Amino acid sequence: MNIDWAALGSVFGVSLVVTVALVGLFTLGIVGLSKQPEPVAQGGSSGGSVVLARTGAYVCFALCAAAVAYGIYLIVA
Repeated sequence: MNIDWAALGSVFGVSLVVTVALVGLFTLGIVGLSKQPEPVAQGGSSGGSVVLARTGAYVCFALCAAAVAYGIYLIVA
């Protein structure tokens, strides 16, 4: 039995980078959803930044779902 160590290291490296990227995207999505509007009496705005944060969070979650779907596609195909 002969193990191709270069290929094994390449798979490990790509898996590590993709895992860290997915966790980072998911974390950004959670942070975006956790942003709450400040009351106007405390100096808050009309809520435009909250809408932007929520939209960014949904984009992050969509990218995570797309990456997972692509991974499943690669396994099945």
